Amino acid sequence: MASSNSSWFSRFLSSALRSKPLTRESEILVGTSSGEGLVRRLGLLELILLGIGASIGAGIFVVTGTVARDAGPGVTISFIVAGASCVLNALCYAELASRFPAVVGGAYLYTYTAFNELTAFLVFTQLMLDYHIGAASIARSLASYVVSLLELIPFLKDNIPSWVGHGEEVLGALSINILAPILLALLTFILCRGVGESSVLNSVMTVTKVVIVLLVIIIGAFQVDVSNWTPFAPNGVKSILTGATVVFFAYVGFDAVANSAEESKRPQRDLPLGIIGSLLICVALYIGVCLVITGMIPYQHLGEDAPLSEAFTSKGLKFVSVLISFGAVAGLTTTLLVGLYVQSRLYLGLGRDGLLPAIFSKVHTTRHTPIHSQVWVGFIAGILAGYSVVSACVVTLRLKDKTSSQASAKRISKWVESVICLLTVAFCGFAAGVFFRFGASFVLMLVAVIIAIFSGAALYLRQEYTDPPGFSCPGVPLIP
Repeated sequence: MASSNSSWFSRFLSSALRSKPLTRESEILVGTSSGEGLVRRLGLLELILLGIGASIGAGIFVVTGTVARDAGPGVTISFIVAGASCVLNALCYAELASRFPAVVGGAYLYTYTAFNELTAFLVFTQLMLDYHIGAASIARSLASYVVSLLELIPFLKDNIPSWVGHGEEVLGALSINILAPILLALLTFILCRGVGESSVLNSVMTVTKVVIVLLVIIIGAFQVDVSNWTPFAPNGVKSILTGATVVFFAYVGFDAVANSAEESKRPQRDLPLGIIGSLLICVALYIGVCLVITGMIPYQHLGEDAPLSEAFTSKGLKFVSVLISFGAVAGLTTTLLVGLYVQSRLYLGLGRDGLLPAIFSKVHTTRHTPIHSQVWVGFIAGILAGYSVVSACVVTLRLKDKTSSQASAKRISKWVESVICLLTVAFCGFAAGVFFRFGASFVLMLVAVIIAIFSGAALYLRQEYTDPPGFSCPGVPLIP
């Protein structure tokens, strides 16, 4: 019995610690040309719109104002700081997306290749928890906004039951929302039809959303009183940095671009440009909205639920509030659509790797979409209605490139040393953030920063790195 348990554990450990070799592009091209794989239909513009669609939802009209209530006009700096940190992360995504030019999987795939199967599966689990719960939440919000727009029609106002779109609690534990799963089913159907159809819908809705945001910025600019920007940071630097941690997740849609690698026409060129381009556009739009909302009215008077709409209403511009509602519907639609798209591609990647049943690896022969994965994703979201790890993957894969020809013992030693340094940097960053958040002694935060600097210096001085083909993240290992 003991021998059997030992054998099982040995097999498990062997599987859990194995890594995946880089897939050759020719292997994927064979599957695509034979009609068994996904089809390359996405150009650079579609990729940029995909990233914008995933990043900018209704939150641009809400989060900007809610954070401004604490940070004041300094919320602009919060978005700049969060955007700058995301740009550094996006550089890592851009390198890896170029390095894996024709394979779905995103952060899961990068982790599988750089580390091991167990770590990759944990990354996938974390991503799926985020995506599944996020899709259900977004679907409910979208249903609520759609009903709010319908209630603008006089004969429908106050005549739509709450259980249709706003949600109605039953027995104090369940909430019924009929419209949310219907919207999920509709978007799932469009995604199953093909990437071309879903890309067209995403492009139209994203352009609509961006135009509305630009109109809001332009109209609001004429209502700005610059005296409202003084004092710029009424609650000090701490509120600005705290705000940056809150708004960071407003930018993390570029993972969707990385997951579209197998459907990109020119992945090695377009994926890095799509990731970085979509992120920079999002940063510009967020900054514009922040400047407008804090300049229109004093930050103390901003509302909690719909700060931007209330700001325009207070200026007698109620029609802009209606425009914002349409923008919110367009934003939530694209965010939900891209989220469902990314989930199905992640399931497809795991199905191919044998970590999920083979049914998830099947691609429709005429639609060229993973229909089984897509329907499953929509079903789960209907019921419910890893970004720093990518930086570590860049460092580890660069290290592997340089040491692959060295003796095995030395290579393993160098690899273990680099992983320890990466974990130390990550832990120290987390500790410094906790110390800062709860007002601990400045000395503790300084100690954590110094340890992280020494670990980073060890990565820089004791390891050797090579530049990969395609896009190369600058400043490795310091920027990652």
